[in-house]
Amino acid sequence: MILNKKLLKNVIDDLDAGYWELNNNTSYWSSAFIKNLGYSPEEITVKLNFFLDHIIHKDDRNLFKDNFYSLVRHDSHFKQTISLLCKDGEYREYVCKTNEELPVNIQVDSKVVFFFEVKLKTHEKVKDDQFYFYETAAMTSTGSWYVDFKNRKSYWDMQTRKILGFPDDFIPSLKMASDLYAEEHKQLAADVFFNCAMTGKPFNIQIIMITAQGKRFWAKAMGKAVYNDNKEVEGIRGVFQDIDDLKQKELSLLKTSDIITSQNSRLFNFAHIVSHNLRSHSSNLGLIVQMIEDLDSPQEKLELLDNIKDISESLNTTIEHLNEVVTIQTNINQNTETVSFKETFSQIVRSISNIIRINKATINSDFSKVETIEYIPAYLDSIMLNLITNAIKYKHPDRNPTIHIKTYNDVKRNGRPVMEIVDNGRGIDLKKFGDKLFGMYKTFHYNEDAVGIGLFITKNQIESLNGEISVKSEVDKGTTFTIKF
Repeated sequence: MILNKKLLKNVIDDLDAGYWELNNNTSYWSSAFIKNLGYSPEEITVKLNFFLDHIIHKDDRNLFKDNFYSLVRHDSHFKQTISLLCKDGEYREYVCKTNEELPVNIQVDSKVVFFFEVKLKTHEKVKDDQFYFYETAAMTSTGSWYVDFKNRKSYWDMQTRKILGFPDDFIPSLKMASDLYAEEHKQLAADVFFNCAMTGKPFNIQIIMITAQGKRFWAKAMGKAVYNDNKEVEGIRGVFQDIDDLKQKELSLLKTSDIITSQNSRLFNFAHIVSHNLRSHSSNLGLIVQMIEDLDSPQEKLELLDNIKDISESLNTTIEHLNEVVTIQTNINQNTETVSFKETFSQIVRSISNIIRINKATINSDFSKVETIEYIPAYLDSIMLNLITNAIKYKHPDRNPTIHIKTYNDVKRNGRPVMEIVDNGRGIDLKKFGDKLFGMYKTFHYNEDAVGIGLFITKNQIESLNGEISVKSEVDKGTTFTIKF
């Protein structure tokens, strides 16, 4: 059906529908448009900015603005559902259509935009669906986004802005994309986006993101390529969900599993020491007793008594070590207290001053970032003493020992306190001894006084209070022990 301008005006008046007429730089808003919103002509400023700032809902604002400018500048017709603010304070739904989007052919020289109020029941269904969509997105902390390669723009929904801590009117840009990801995951984000953009490969990853306030959180991000009619990738559309609570529980469960595995390993080690070392001592003792009984010469019997003394001393030492390991597990119920790293360090330096002087050792310390910790004082003293004396004991033969000890907060693990001890000693071949480093009675150098109990005890003390100890080392260069309390 074709309508000329005169017929159009009569039809519009009869339909009581609102419309805008654009001609060059002038704009006319029909009285029906103003009346339907409940305003009087004196209350309305016939300007686009007034419409954008005071009448159209903010969620529809940017899209309408883009569509309107495309119509004015490029004659690009459009159809859009929008919400408009009436004088009574309520928003009403309208379908906005331009000439070409109407089911009739309108013969006019100017550009016309029509506003039809939505009154069909089917639209209520759409509103309900949108409500449930937004509610579901909010309850599941799921945001949606779109990257438009053609126009080089990025679009976020309201839930995305909320999750990332940005205001409702914030306009994202492609340049800020990398700032949304943790430093250690920037490469992962770049890889999946590049692959999706270049080859259309979808992605489904777990990644650490950063809010506008700098808070880190785990997110599940999914994205798929959007193709144009030429089957070229013109954008990426996706969703992401805040899964930080679930991820933290998962990591905690994995940590608990690792601790249980480590405890089982220590228990096995402990059982092995008990069964092997004690049996070895008892067998040797039984053999000496048998030999004494078989000898007739009193002199020979007396000579064997010295062997009994050596075996008993060795047996006593082993029992003391095993008792110390058992004591660690029973001490975890002791009350912790505020312990000063600096005071503990100073006390240790005084107690081993002769060892430091004889070995010409230099120890540098910095406890300014973390000065105190809630801990069992005897444990911190034992851990620090053992690692410092080890660094001196296993010094490099060609240089004097230099040790650096410091504390700081681990920003990647919720600011948990960390102590780091670095030396320039012989180093440890971790490829060869890494899996045995913290084992009981394991030694890796040829010092005569090496027993192999210190690191085993240290690891037990740290892990009994839910801490972790790790090591980095290079032969002939030195070793770094890191304790995360």
